[in-house]
Amino acid sequence: MPSAHDIKFGTDGWRAVIGDGFTYDNLRRVADAAGRVYAEDHPGGLVLVGYDTRFEAGSFAAVAAEVLAAHGLRVRVSDRPLPTPALCWSVAHSDAIGGVMLTASHNPAKYLGFKLRMEDGGASPVAFTDRVEAALPAEPPAARGGFETVDLVGPYLEALRAFVDADAIRSAGLRVVVDPLYGAGQGYLAETLRVLGVEVVEIHGERNPGFGGLHPEPIPPHIDEMRRAVAEGGFDAGFTTDGDADRIGACDRAGAFVNPHRIIALVTRHLVEGRGMRGRVVKTLSTSVLVDRIAQHLGLEVVTTPVGFKWIYEQMVQGGVLIGGEESGGIGIPEHVRERDGLLMALLLAEMMGQRRAGLGELVEDLLAVTGPMEYLRRDLALEPAVKDAFVARMPDLAPERLAGLPVFRVLRDDGVKFLLPDDAWLLLRTSGTEPLVRIYAEAPNAGVVDDLLAAGAELVLSAGS
Repeated sequence: MPSAHDIKFGTDGWRAVIGDGFTYDNLRRVADAAGRVYAEDHPGGLVLVGYDTRFEAGSFAAVAAEVLAAHGLRVRVSDRPLPTPALCWSVAHSDAIGGVMLTASHNPAKYLGFKLRMEDGGASPVAFTDRVEAALPAEPPAARGGFETVDLVGPYLEALRAFVDADAIRSAGLRVVVDPLYGAGQGYLAETLRVLGVEVVEIHGERNPGFGGLHPEPIPPHIDEMRRAVAEGGFDAGFTTDGDADRIGACDRAGAFVNPHRIIALVTRHLVEGRGMRGRVVKTLSTSVLVDRIAQHLGLEVVTTPVGFKWIYEQMVQGGVLIGGEESGGIGIPEHVRERDGLLMALLLAEMMGQRRAGLGELVEDLLAVTGPMEYLRRDLALEPAVKDAFVARMPDLAPERLAGLPVFRVLRDDGVKFLLPDDAWLLLRTSGTEPLVRIYAEAPNAGVVDDLLAAGAELVLSAGS
């Protein structure tokens, strides 16, 4: 049996490979610790449990529910796979004191995970997960309790439809492709758009626990089939969500990828100019300067946090936040729920297209006319553990004077190491909190410089680890 210290909560919960680290015994230990902490704070409280479309996720959810219930908690489990934002919204709009979601989000199909949510539906803060880690038992508990099975999807979908301008969407006559990447958004986004009068073709929308070999992250190359379908079929746009549908990706009618940075900026502008809303904009340090520029144009304050939506959530708890977003496509509006919601973002893009009578590509062009152009890419390096450890050890000392021929004028070490360069260009190196990877992020005014920065970042990582 692995020791308690082998189970760690990363940027959003605990994740491991199914059948390896993610076993029924380890799940029982984690659920026991979570149940103990929930029961200490709210004896007899209600906890909602959901799960995505991965292998045995529903069975794992039932096991977690039994262990949670053994602590005297009332437990209700979703009657079907559902998006993480559906669970979060259900927690926030009930008397639940928290929630548990069995999902590995955008990680490959072999992973499963355990996300904790607070009574407002938001991500658990570090202080809470630290308590759960401290309560982990060395052995799986034997105690079991009973739970109910309920519908956690229907009311959430109704709330989504109520949040957007249905008339604007319906009158636009949109035709879109939806790609849930075999994840928990399958059927839900497509049907919601159809109810709102959109013609929809859904791909990768059937149950396939192995995700058909696709990586369920809504970025190229994983969404290339959707992009081709949109361009070849003459559709207006494509919308895609990740494994648990809390992240969004999109493409315009030409099949060009509309990355999350641009989506965050578009939605921010729409909330202010189209809906008259105001507030702070919260972004992670791996998110584009486009967000800063549109916020400045709109007269909004920007707060930058470390990577991970839990840091954005902490800002939302303080109040006054209009929108929070991260480069991986997780975008949330606290007026809806203090959590990311890929389905809501897709609906808001459709609302924008309907209200402005413009295609998604045209909306992006109009945005860049205000902010100026910026290009972005991310590269993930899978390294041997020894190489990764060597890089981590040397990362605090990395201080190059130039990168890709550009002078480095400032280095930030809040989360990984970020090099600031002229013309708002930057390079960020950090280890993943959910996978055995080093991520390299780069942004610059043109794609050629981005490519050069990514190459320079990879050289830094590999040389530091050699």
